[in-house]
Amino acid sequence: MSVHTADTTAGAPGYSRTPRTTPTRYKDRATWEQEAIHAILDASYICHLGFVANDAPVVLPTIFARVGSRLYIHGSTGSRPLRGASGEQGLPVCVTVTLVDALVLTKSAFNHSVNFRSVVAHGTAYQVTDPEELDVALAALVDHTVPGRSAEVRPANPKELAATAVIRLDLDEVSAKTRQDGANDDPEDLDLPHWAGLIPVTTVHGAPEPAAHTAVPLPAHLSAYPR
Repeated sequence: MSVHTADTTAGAPGYSRTPRTTPTRYKDRATWEQEAIHAILDASYICHLGFVANDAPVVLPTIFARVGSRLYIHGSTGSRPLRGASGEQGLPVCVTVTLVDALVLTKSAFNHSVNFRSVVAHGTAYQVTDPEELDVALAALVDHTVPGRSAEVRPANPKELAATAVIRLDLDEVSAKTRQDGANDDPEDLDLPHWAGLIPVTTVHGAPEPAAHTAVPLPAHLSAYPR
């Protein structure tokens, strides 16, 4: 039986610590603070959804969105995780998100690393069936990519809704882990004639490129999109 202990680091609101959300290595890089976890989730477009199907592990990349302390994960009505999450028992899952901020190059092969921000969430996922909640979830999935986008496009029609499914995962057993450090060489390697340092990694959004079939001026929610 898991023992849940609320994290109160620096007095900030935190999620519960459990054995599954407490790393066994580099514990100092972990946090259970809600603000830090939400920031990583909001900065990522893709999550990896892990579950067991037919006694074998499966990990699928897919889009997601956060609404409060709940994740909405997109899928199709015929996908394996959606079928598994449709019952009352739900589907045990593990959801991960990772952002790479820099490649860390050191003078020894062993000490090479990556600066990163990551989130791991465990729990039971359920298919969203309530029409009002589904509307919220689908709008959040669109707006997570470009804020304000869902109000500027045609909503899904009944045929499209029939082919689309969303599962929800309440954030409870969740933690973040980060490395934001330099190239840490061992003292005996400092004088070696090899280059050491960081190669920053960033995601750059280019200028919007209109489709050939549109003559609509660029809307405000896109012209203001950060690039």
